[in-house]
Amino acid sequence: MKILLDNRFLHDEGTDCLLSVDGTDFLAPNYGEKWYSHKFKHSGLHYEVALSIKTGWICWISGPHQPGLWNDVEIFRSSLVTFLDPGECVEADHGYIGEAPLRVKCPMCVTCPQERKYMMKLVRNRQETCNKCLKQWNILVHTFCHNITDPRDVFASVCFITQLAINNSKSLFSVEY
Repeated sequence: MKILLDNRFLHDEGTDCLLSVDGTDFLAPNYGEKWYSHKFKHSGLHYEVALSIKTGWICWISGPHQPGLWNDVEIFRSSLVTFLDPGECVEADHGYIGEAPLRVKCPMCVTCPQERKYMMKLVRNRQETCNKCLKQWNILVHTFCHNITDPRDVFASVCFITQLAINNSKSLFSVEY
């Protein structure tokens, strides 16, 4: 089992939106202004995580990024969007509105029935639940105090273990899409 972007195609029924995406921050030692996270009022590490809408599997991780220099939509533009198929979109929160409606479906930019907006809300809630699962690991909750090159491997390992838990009965709640 690997975290693979192509896993977004599992159980695909021809929809144009296969992933939900969001950024998440973790505390870091004082690395300087470029690493300053407004969320923590302290240095942080910013990651992008994307889940398959159909399976809830983690299909993409990117980071660490400097929270003081990179916001969610800038990270998306520089990484994940370049790997999406033509016409493919992602579900995301309003932090990605700069790419809507061509590449992102978010609640503030979609005119749709209330039923669809509720479904979009469920997708974003599951994304936040996954972020919460990642933050249950102490190494990501407490200030990361190792070499700046190490967090990528640590985060990838935590995502992989979380993915194994998702696949082996601790699945995130399902979403009809």
